[in-house]
Amino acid sequence: MSEDAYETLAGPGEARFEIRGSEFVGRARPVATVEAAEAFVEEVQDAYADASHNVPCYRVRVESGGPGSGHLLREYQSDDGEPSGSSGKPALNVLQQRDVQNAVVVVTRYFGGTELGVGGLARAYSRAVKEAVDDAGLTTQKPQERFAATVAYDDSGTVRGILESADCAFDADYAERVAFEVTCDRDDADALRERLRDATSGRVELE
Repeated sequence: MSEDAYETLAGPGEARFEIRGSEFVGRARPVATVEAAEAFVEEVQDAYADASHNVPCYRVRVESGGPGSGHLLREYQSDDGEPSGSSGKPALNVLQQRDVQNAVVVVTRYFGGTELGVGGLARAYSRAVKEAVDDAGLTTQKPQERFAATVAYDDSGTVRGILESADCAFDADYAERVAFEVTCDRDDADALRERLRDATSGRVELE
């Protein structure tokens, strides 16, 4: 695995169970930014405002500086009115232990009338995150790189053919010259650029 590759959620996940009358619902989502994570937290809190608690946690990669300078992890959790340390920390701890990144989970609790105690709450919130993550599944995300490849119309078919055969995504803008916006795994980017140069005898402009 590439040094910068990381585990994230393969898709949305949900877990639902009852403990001594209290209903717990864990909802997990993959996200690309802190803003997206906070938007999901807000969306769940608004949608289930009638719940006793909506306990959020997330771990999201953020750029530490300019391109190529690496990433930092922004982590967040809140007890949302539960006893201090009983819910947010145990919830976030599940993501930390599994080293899941670019993921947000909100656990909704409807109180059933019986106190669970700090230990009981910690186990319940951990379980909700664990099961929601299991339901979502994990996938390895490799860091991506974007670059532009611009060629004369005569070379565009050759470039398009190479891009279609490569493991990458691209958009093409056909104007006087043809500009391809390419996104691929960072590990593959240099080799792909070299293929494009070779195939066009150096006529491709790469940015």
